[in-house]
Amino acid sequence: MGVVDGDLLVFGRLSADNELIALRSNGVSISRICIPLGAIAVICTVICFWLNVQAAPAAQEKLRSTIFDLATRNPMALFGSDQVIDQFPGRKIYVGKKEGNKLENITVFELNQNSLPVRVTYAHKGLLEADLANKQILMHLYQARYQERDEKDPSNLRKIRDGINMVEGTLPISLEQLYEKEKKRQYRSALSIEQLLEQLKSEDQRERSASRTEINKRFSFPFACVAFAIIGVPLGVTAHRRETSIGFAMGLIVATTYFLFVIIGDTLRGNPHAHPELLVWFPNVLFIVLGMILFRRLARQ
Repeated sequence: MGVVDGDLLVFGRLSADNELIALRSNGVSISRICIPLGAIAVICTVICFWLNVQAAPAAQEKLRSTIFDLATRNPMALFGSDQVIDQFPGRKIYVGKKEGNKLENITVFELNQNSLPVRVTYAHKGLLEADLANKQILMHLYQARYQERDEKDPSNLRKIRDGINMVEGTLPISLEQLYEKEKKRQYRSALSIEQLLEQLKSEDQRERSASRTEINKRFSFPFACVAFAIIGVPLGVTAHRRETSIGFAMGLIVATTYFLFVIIGDTLRGNPHAHPELLVWFPNVLFIVLGMILFRRLARQ
């Protein structure tokens, strides 16, 4: 998006100030003018290639291991002010304010297998205590009350039952379940190319399709810089020559369309019959071909 917006700004201004006409009247072709843009697009492609193939998966894996280390060494660091803590299996915890191990305005959602809340506990104040010997966190709640929902129909708010109010109570939170969850869970975006290639040997077609789509997505993303650079030049020149803001609108349409195809491909990654690995390449091919056609028209004018 930065590349296409840069194209629109630079070539739009060159066109609006008639500098393109001056350059071309002196024998400088539009292709010669765009050589620096081509170099910038190639550099951006190389950088994005490294980010998508190497840096981003390593950062995702580092984030996962950091959460695991925090849960092992200092589990209370997982709690923060004004945020929802969803690392613990079967629970979501909202903490309004945290100072040290003291909490305020606490809401604890206990979830069923479908991730729907079946019990909600509210507490005005709380206190955290790490019990690493027993692999758990003890959350002492003060001035607490809870609501229980119907297990068969938890989304029906009419069936909510108010529980007792507690002056003081203790809610144990298992760390062992968190350890197991973080060990087993593998985000596909955190896997290296070698690990994804290994998953292609799986007998599960959906697994193979998802891994194939992830590999193609990582390699197709960087070429968006080239596609946007090519199509941005004729859009910028044509739109600003007419002194309208249509260029920026078309640039937004281009970027939105590109990411829409990628999102659709990522959504269908488990469906091998839809060939999502080809779908993530489609916007690159589309905009490069369309950009070359518009660029040739511009060069002939």
